[in-house]
Amino acid sequence: MAAQPDTDTNATILAVAVENAELRAQLAEAQELLIGLAVDGGEQHARIEALQAELAQVRDNRDTSRAEALRQMAEAAV
Repeated sequence: MAAQPDTDTNATILAVAVENAELRAQLAEAQELLIGLAVDGGEQHARIEALQAELAQVRDNRDTSRAEALRQMAEAAV
């Protein structure tokens, strides 16, 4: 006849099982938050790239306008 586990052993196994379930729930929540952060980070990265491209275009336009204004001023001075 097989020996029956004692009450302390059963309580320990139950406590470990409960703690394991709680830790799994916390892990799932953390993973969900990390996925959300990764998505947000990707969106922010794309927005930064778009803004950098827009800024480069604005600077190019400014430089072109400045060069044209200087050219016109030089022609007017002649």
